[in-house]
Amino acid sequence: MRLRGKQWLTSSLILFLLSCSHAPKDEEKQETFVLSDTMLKTTTTSQAEKQTVKNVLNFYGKITADNNKLTEVFPVVGGSVVSVNVELGDYVHKGQVLAVIRSIEVADFERQLMDAKSDLLIAKNNVKVTQELYEGKLNSERDVLEANSQLEKAKSQLNRIQEVYKIYNLHSGSLYEVTAPMDGFIIQKNINQDMMLRSDKSDNIFDIADIKNVWAIVNVNEIDINLVKLGMDAQVTTLSSSDKVFHGKIDKIFNIIDPETKAMKVRVILPNPDNMLKPEMRATIKLSYEENYKKIEIPSTALIFDKSKYFVMIFKDRNNIETRQVEVLRQVGDVTYISQGLKRGEKVITHNQLLIYDALND
Repeated sequence: MRLRGKQWLTSSLILFLLSCSHAPKDEEKQETFVLSDTMLKTTTTSQAEKQTVKNVLNFYGKITADNNKLTEVFPVVGGSVVSVNVELGDYVHKGQVLAVIRSIEVADFERQLMDAKSDLLIAKNNVKVTQELYEGKLNSERDVLEANSQLEKAKSQLNRIQEVYKIYNLHSGSLYEVTAPMDGFIIQKNINQDMMLRSDKSDNIFDIADIKNVWAIVNVNEIDINLVKLGMDAQVTTLSSSDKVFHGKIDKIFNIIDPETKAMKVRVILPNPDNMLKPEMRATIKLSYEENYKKIEIPSTALIFDKSKYFVMIFKDRNNIETRQVEVLRQVGDVTYISQGLKRGEKVITHNQLLIYDALND
């Protein structure tokens, strides 16, 4: 009986010690992350939505002037260039004098003008004399009619010469003024002071373009031809303004292959605020189109890339924020399409998400 009593005491002591070792400690309390008032004010979220997936094709091309708003200026006479008043890239107004040329041909027009004025004066005097003789019965009515006919011819000849002067901006001193036919920028200049221009010169001396709207000419590879359609949205950037995106649409597809580039040309019309886009600039063009299926869409700013995986921070309330791994289908600019890991209607954090991720996952 004593042995049994000792065994019972030993067993009771062991159970007591074991129960004490498993007793909860007050100092071991699990802490949860709570978003502070300051961070909550600056934290932004976006709701995940199911949207049609868009894709982007990347191409290269160049900026050109709108050919419908481009004018080539040709010299109407040959001669010596007295002065050139503009430089390449200058903005000019309609009627502005671009250059002055002294020409033998203008000298001939001056002679014709003087002759026409003289002939008109003679014809007027002849009509006066003929009318007086007719009234004195010294000639016939036919003579009067002939004199009036010569007067009309003299007036017509003078008007013709004066119109030539007006149209071609001819001036005394055998000078011809080259003027701008429209408002725009000088995008080509093939004339300099003291240059001798031949009267049979067929080359233009100035090109003037209105570049309020410009074209982006896109080179589309053969493999992508079937993906390019009229009306597709286009985003254009250039080296000089890589942070600025210009938006336009395809309005013309040239259905031939360029034998040199082995590509098909496509035209995009672009508004050109502040004339930032210049003809002959090289451009990167992104053409976007829609696929025939939908996926969850979120802002690209919500993504966190860590340990070769993508994560988003799911916001339910300030006390309930979850780190969620997601599978990215495609990123298109500021939009990302998610294939797995996110449901429609869930809110993802788009600002302060990195700070919150670090706080929850350190």
